[in-house]
Amino acid sequence: MDVRFLQSLIAVVETGSIAAAARRENRTAAAISQRVQALERSLGYALLLRTAHAARPTDQCLLVLPQIRAIIDQTQALQNDLHHDALTGEVKIGAISTALTGVLPGLIERLALSAPALKLKITPGDSKSLYEKVLAGDLDAAILVRPPFQPPKAMALTVLKVEPLVLVAPAAHAGQSLETLLRAGPLIRYDARSWGGQIAQRYLDEQAIEPNVLCELDALETIVMLVAQGMGVSLVPQWAGMALDGMCVMPVGDGQRYSRELVVMHSSTPHRPLAMRHLLELLGDAS
Repeated sequence: MDVRFLQSLIAVVETGSIAAAARRENRTAAAISQRVQALERSLGYALLLRTAHAARPTDQCLLVLPQIRAIIDQTQALQNDLHHDALTGEVKIGAISTALTGVLPGLIERLALSAPALKLKITPGDSKSLYEKVLAGDLDAAILVRPPFQPPKAMALTVLKVEPLVLVAPAAHAGQSLETLLRAGPLIRYDARSWGGQIAQRYLDEQAIEPNVLCELDALETIVMLVAQGMGVSLVPQWAGMALDGMCVMPVGDGQRYSRELVVMHSSTPHRPLAMRHLLELLGDAS
């Protein structure tokens, strides 16, 4: 049984149609259909319920999907083991949204030059979810905000960037004091439940400022866009690649105390030490 055929079946299940799976797999719809049919002949039962524009898994398919995914994962693990001491194969890395635009493009460019056979499988997410995925071994590494607690000794952290907290306000408010803008609002609050948002909330608490909150969200790019549109002000970390058009930016006092640390977290005993060391070197060169 060809593992590539199993991967094509998973693509159909996840995308909902043979045509969509073909686009994802960069193959023709006929080729994907033939692969699934070959699996059905081999297993002796139907795997898909097909309609004119969609395909969904049969009950039998749903029953064996966990085993199919396990086979694919084990095959990938075997391939990685063969390349354990080489800069080839795949590394699974997670990244928060600002790292996707501010860190990863440069990393991918440098990796293509230094180790073209080493490929990144990138998973976006928030810091909390990415931390849990690294902890569970679902990701080899993740670029996230430093946790507000001490991670287990089995995890290693490398600081990539220190991003100071700043006030962003519409350009028309330039010249007003930081405290005046925060008290007048409205404030587009960086979600205080997020690790980065806790830093902004700590600043407000320690300055005894109770702002007029317009909305709260954990999406920095959206926050900055709303500020630029004149919807309010916000306290955010100044990250690499942050759009500044239409805004004025004011640093808060004691920038070191109110800074977000962007870190890369990985196992202290990575499965592929050479590949991880190379990635950390590339990330360190960019910081």
